[in-house]
Amino acid sequence: MEYLKWSHQDMVATITIERPPANALSSGLLKELSAVLDEIEPNEEIRVILIHGEGRFFSAGADIKEFTTIESGDDFSSLSIYGQDLFERMEKFPKPIMAAIHGAALGGGLELAMGCHFRLVAENAKLGLPELQLGLIPGFAGTQRLPRFVGAARAAEMLFTSDPITGLEAVQYGLANHAYPEEELLENAYKMAKKIAKKSPGSIKAAIELLNYGKTGKFYEGVKKEAELFGEVFVSKDGQEGISAFIEKREPKFTGQ
Repeated sequence: MEYLKWSHQDMVATITIERPPANALSSGLLKELSAVLDEIEPNEEIRVILIHGEGRFFSAGADIKEFTTIESGDDFSSLSIYGQDLFERMEKFPKPIMAAIHGAALGGGLELAMGCHFRLVAENAKLGLPELQLGLIPGFAGTQRLPRFVGAARAAEMLFTSDPITGLEAVQYGLANHAYPEEELLENAYKMAKKIAKKSPGSIKAAIELLNYGKTGKFYEGVKKEAELFGEVFVSKDGQEGISAFIEKREPKFTGQ
């Protein structure tokens, strides 16, 4: 791989963006990310994914230099759709995907982070969608995801001014879950990832599927699906193990069955 490296340990896969200096999201990088997800999805030894950036940034945006090589509006739209589909796949991915953001997550970098199930940030990180500063707009579903997290008015301000917010503000606005001093970010991210990795893969997968109903506004369909999955998960080996462990006052051992 040219732009990414990945490895896994203790049921947690780490995907590191390695494209100095800004870890810009080129179409090549997006294709590599898609290929890594293809490898991780069937791997039963991996239960959680953590994405972070090497060097100074998480990712400071899309690859503007690459933009100058794209010749037509239709080609731009194709690039946009590829990124949108990839981040949609991440949001529905059956294993939790966390982003650990330090330095900056701007433009396409923030759109990638918003495709993850949740975000942890360094207190001094900068997060924003500055595309309007270039006379452009976000193209990887940023205009749709940002208001879901921060509300329409705040999203409008961030888009119209192009001003980034800090990691601390991102937590305050609901865009990130927790902020830490930069040097403690990864340590805390791994602590949380390992905690999640102990859960039953079946119940995690079901929870992800059900959380995605919420984003489409299909409340009653989601509730119906919850009842169906509640039954499926209950009769699974992991479901029975969880109940036994609770009654026997011990830690459950989930196998993914």
